[in-house]
Amino acid sequence: MTARNDSEASAALIRWRVYLLAGCMALAACALLARAVQLHVVDQSFLMSQGDARAIRLEPIDAHRGLISDRHGKPLAISAPVETIYADPQLVALSDLQYRALAETLDVSERWLRRKIENSRHKRFVYLKRKMAPYEVSAVKALNLPGIFGRTEYKRFYPAGEVASHVVGFADIDERGQEGVELSYNDWLTGYPGSRRVMKDRKGRVIKELGTIKASQPGKDIALSLDMRIQYLAYRELKAAVETHKAASGSIVVLDIHSGEILAMVNQPSYNPNNRQQLNVAHLRNRAITDVFEPGSTMKLATLAAGMESGRFTLDTWLDTDPGYLRLGRKTIRDARNYGTLNVRTAIAKSSNVGISKMALNLSGEVVWDMFYRLGFGQDTGIGFPGESIGYLPHPVEWRPIEVATLSYGYGLSTTALQLAQAYMILGNGGLKYPLSLIKTEQGAQAEQVLSRPVSRAVREAMAAVVAKGGSGTRAQVPMYRVGGKTGTVHRVGEQGYEDSEYKAIFAGIAPAEEPVIAMVVVIDAPQGEEYYGGEVAAPVFSRVVSETMRLLEVFPDTEWRSDSSVYARRGELDPDRG
Repeated sequence: MTARNDSEASAALIRWRVYLLAGCMALAACALLARAVQLHVVDQSFLMSQGDARAIRLEPIDAHRGLISDRHGKPLAISAPVETIYADPQLVALSDLQYRALAETLDVSERWLRRKIENSRHKRFVYLKRKMAPYEVSAVKALNLPGIFGRTEYKRFYPAGEVASHVVGFADIDERGQEGVELSYNDWLTGYPGSRRVMKDRKGRVIKELGTIKASQPGKDIALSLDMRIQYLAYRELKAAVETHKAASGSIVVLDIHSGEILAMVNQPSYNPNNRQQLNVAHLRNRAITDVFEPGSTMKLATLAAGMESGRFTLDTWLDTDPGYLRLGRKTIRDARNYGTLNVRTAIAKSSNVGISKMALNLSGEVVWDMFYRLGFGQDTGIGFPGESIGYLPHPVEWRPIEVATLSYGYGLSTTALQLAQAYMILGNGGLKYPLSLIKTEQGAQAEQVLSRPVSRAVREAMAAVVAKGGSGTRAQVPMYRVGGKTGTVHRVGEQGYEDSEYKAIFAGIAPAEEPVIAMVVVIDAPQGEEYYGGEVAAPVFSRVVSETMRLLEVFPDTEWRSDSSVYARRGELDPDRG
């Protein structure tokens, strides 16, 4: 019995142990099931968001800046994809050897690199080197270093280099406009970046792209009014003239006379927007629109227009300039020599200060001022270019005779090369004032008639007489084309007033003289040496640029042109004279 009871007790104990173990396992299964329900049902959204926060990232999609081109589609500023190297400091764990190799590849000091990363351990992103050459990026990626990554950006390139730098300008490393068109049209050119979702591993590498959140929008393109063929010609000839005459600076502006579009605008000294490491800030200035100067004798044609519009003067009206000077109070106005009695046409060709002063005094200061204002002096040209000067056009309450006289031949006011070109555009195109534009216009702009066509036609005749044999601008003559214009030589203004031995040589003109297509202004500042007159320094530049421009624009040659004379040279009245 005893043995039997012991056997039954042992069996019962085993059963209880089995039941206990089974119950514990059931409880464990229930606990696991409850936990699974909690994780997959109750806390699912929270846990998924936590997982995404550790693996899924939003990355920007860069948008390239808009293209800038000339009127024929030639690119002047483009954005090319390049790569930037950056680090996630929280993932960077480099040995001394790796630091050294990375520093050498990036061409930076190892000390700088260590400090850059160690001081940014609290960050997840820090630039190491931006917008690198492809071979440099390949070398960095070949190192396969933890926490060091690359990303695509865009870099601005300027194919025309120095030739169009003052107009196009440049953008900084973040593609924000800093100068020129890049600055004035920055909002138009700027693209808007997008974003995308990506999954990354624990080393920060993209393992899966999850889709685009927002598409990038590239910047809008701009077609400038510049004709790079003419722009290059003007740049080449201006640079050669400035170097030949050892001048301080120079500018050329070329306008389409029937639309107001700027076909060329160049300055010296210039700069290369692709390499600005040793940039001279003084060279950034677009002198054609920022630098003001007294236009001198180039204004005599504007005074002539005022005189002819009044009906008191024609090209054949006689002026008495004897004895070669004119006293007005304590001031004396002088000619290069005593021209005696000569007609208006010859007075303009000879650049007679006395003759033009007498014409202005006959008209009054108000009449002369009104003509200058209608031609655009003392006003914004409206091209929207940063830093443009409006010049200075005085308007005294009471005009003194000396003020009227000096204003008539270009002293006492200031202008820019662009304003002067605008005035000659109006004088040469029949009196139409078009709004000037650096942007190519698809349709003809509305023009304002500010001068009568007969007066404009007579002024063109006077311009042609200046360039004809015996005029002050004979060096502006162009083979196979009759052109017209006016020379100007003015004293530079220094800290103490006018400089006795420093000049500014100017030539403003149109081509061809009969049916003009362009207006051009050439300004050479402070030429050194024996030649410093506008007719000696600036006029030859005008001739060379116009000669090639007529060919490029396919302007039919003037069959009546003759190199040794002009139909406007009358009775041997015009004698050679420097202007």
